[in-house]
Amino acid sequence: MTQSVEIICVGTELLLGDILNSNAQFLARALAQLGMAHYYQTVVGDNPERIKGVVKIASDRAQLLLFTGGLGPTPDDLTHETLANCFGVPLVEHPEILADITRKFTQRGRTMTANNHKQALLPEGAAVLTNDSGSAPGIIWQPRPGLTILTFPGVPAEMQRMWREVAVPYLRSQGWGQTTIHSRTLKFWGISESALAEKVNAFFDLQNPTVAPYANHGEVKLRISARADSEAEAQQLIAPLEQQLRQIGGLDCYGADSDSLASVVGTLLKDSHATLSVAESCTGGGLGEAITAVPGSSSYFWGGVISYDNAIKVRLLDVNEQDLDASGAVSHSVAKQMAVGVRSRLGTTWGLSITGIAGPDGGTADKPVGLVYIGLAGLDDVQSFEHQFGALRGRDWIRRLSAATALDYLRRQLLTKLE
Repeated sequence: MTQSVEIICVGTELLLGDILNSNAQFLARALAQLGMAHYYQTVVGDNPERIKGVVKIASDRAQLLLFTGGLGPTPDDLTHETLANCFGVPLVEHPEILADITRKFTQRGRTMTANNHKQALLPEGAAVLTNDSGSAPGIIWQPRPGLTILTFPGVPAEMQRMWREVAVPYLRSQGWGQTTIHSRTLKFWGISESALAEKVNAFFDLQNPTVAPYANHGEVKLRISARADSEAEAQQLIAPLEQQLRQIGGLDCYGADSDSLASVVGTLLKDSHATLSVAESCTGGGLGEAITAVPGSSSYFWGGVISYDNAIKVRLLDVNEQDLDASGAVSHSVAKQMAVGVRSRLGTTWGLSITGIAGPDGGTADKPVGLVYIGLAGLDDVQSFEHQFGALRGRDWIRRLSAATALDYLRRQLLTKLE
């Protein structure tokens, strides 16, 4: 039977949504890097009976349990106490832990309180998983043959250091993590998840590498994952498959992994020695923010105009008042004039504009919420594109999709020019 791992995160604050569960994400990625099978994650509140119930289920289906949270000095920190109770062993005080906690408090100019003594109590037979960053140690424990438990504090920085410096070397010494699972994520824009899935359906039955689709924020992704003895070997398995998928995706495939539409556009602008300015209405600066989030964007992005009011469109972007009266601000003609105007005013190679109705109010039967026009002006051409993003997902969704779609139009145009 394949040995598997389960992540158990303890904390009522996680269930209430007060804290984002970044620990589970970190550990899931770390387990994949080690090639360790990981099929379940559980979040449980600070309740001993519910924690015991989770432990019973998890210990029947996994051979390694990774706990985060519940190791602090307060009454609701119950992880070690409950684990000891689950497996019928007493808690044992470790003087070396008390000494370590006292030393850390002294170094910080603080006095250790009585409740910190609780952190020195570990289940009998458990070894200390040292925490050099904080006061709460974890444990490495085999309460019965075939089951190993590792516990970590909930503080992400402490947990991550303990994982890297102590847990990983221990696990490797015990025969875990002898392979790796490496992934490459291809990113697509301008195609739906269902349409892309239909194109690459034949790849979904592969076993190693595997291909899986998913989508968020209007973007579609294909994750290619391979298991091998090393990352280099996994990359060799992935490379030919990635090439095939990129060919099938064509222009819809804009990048991979950490690429963003803004970063890809930035590279294309630099490669073509071109510059960019933007004119925004409904996105209110969101397009410029996405562009300037990329380090080094000052080499090709010269600035923009947030022309929320029509008077600014006229005064700063030279939009014709008669066109505004006849067609309205949300129209092909105004989008084009905004793009031409900002390009001319700022003296850039390209001008990119967005005008639309982000809602929740302001829509009409002819121009509903979610209607957006994008303008793109170059040296010898000006274009505009109409989109209806719909009102169901709200204002932020419309604004985010508008900015990303505008960048995608520029990306495609730049690729055409570079051919």
